[in-house]
Amino acid sequence: MNLPTSVIPIIRQFNRYYTKVLGLLDKHLLDSEFSLSEVRVLYEIGQSEECKASMLIEQLGLDPGYLSRMLKRFEKMGLTYRVQSKEDGRSSLLYLSELGEEKLSHLNELSDEQIHNMIVDLPEQSQLSIAKSMTTIQNKLSGNSEDRSIEVRTELKPGDVGALIHLHGWVYAKECGYNHIFEGYVCKTFYDLLQTYNPDKDRFWISECDNEIVGCIAVIEHPGQRAQIRWFILHPDYRGMGIGKKLIREAMGYCKQKGYSNVFLETTEDQKTAIAMYTKQGFVKIKEQQNDAWGVRHIEQTYELEL
Repeated sequence: MNLPTSVIPIIRQFNRYYTKVLGLLDKHLLDSEFSLSEVRVLYEIGQSEECKASMLIEQLGLDPGYLSRMLKRFEKMGLTYRVQSKEDGRSSLLYLSELGEEKLSHLNELSDEQIHNMIVDLPEQSQLSIAKSMTTIQNKLSGNSEDRSIEVRTELKPGDVGALIHLHGWVYAKECGYNHIFEGYVCKTFYDLLQTYNPDKDRFWISECDNEIVGCIAVIEHPGQRAQIRWFILHPDYRGMGIGKKLIREAMGYCKQKGYSNVFLETTEDQKTAIAMYTKQGFVKIKEQQNDAWGVRHIEQTYELEL
């Protein structure tokens, strides 16, 4: 897989910058007698129920000899102690002493204060952006999507429509080749809705991760006990986590609760994953027509479900 030429230099530049930050911390961490590596070891021992030296070597990437000297120093200071493992007599479990727990608690307080001082003069939005970016780096490089906290809300807030228009424009251009005319079409659909929007009749389910909209579905009421499914979308990075299935279940459950007799939706033939979800709910295709207006030739389809 070829990387964009701009990616590697940016990452290297960030590494050089952040190495300097860590170097300043490591030089005399928190005005204490401990280095950054030593504090990390104390933290891991305090957080782990059954901490072994081999685990610290693997998780923190420490040299075995360096770690051994560090642990002997901790024991001499009365911060840690060892208990022989019942499962493996050749290894020992590491624990913090009462003094060690007090020392770690103090270091945590100093660390919080140090981070506070680093960012306190920044605007609140910049502080949140830094935290979000760090979470993104950790999740992307670890490949652990389970760390992502997904929240779903039904309240439509100022700024939501703009974010959803952007998400539609970006995703459909990237995956389907749709142009700016499609984005204009999405703008108009939201404009038309907002002229008559009534939260008692029109319901949104908006998925968020770290205060960023990553998915959406909506049910819009029509005359004659009819409703329409609209704006069903999910950011590519958040697919495969069951979010889309949850959104469609929420929408259909709401339609049944409201007593609608008919639900319909409009989509295009290239939305195969979404269409599979629709048909699983019982939707049936009732109409299709060709459309060349969005930069590529595609087939518009209408699906309907009688409840």
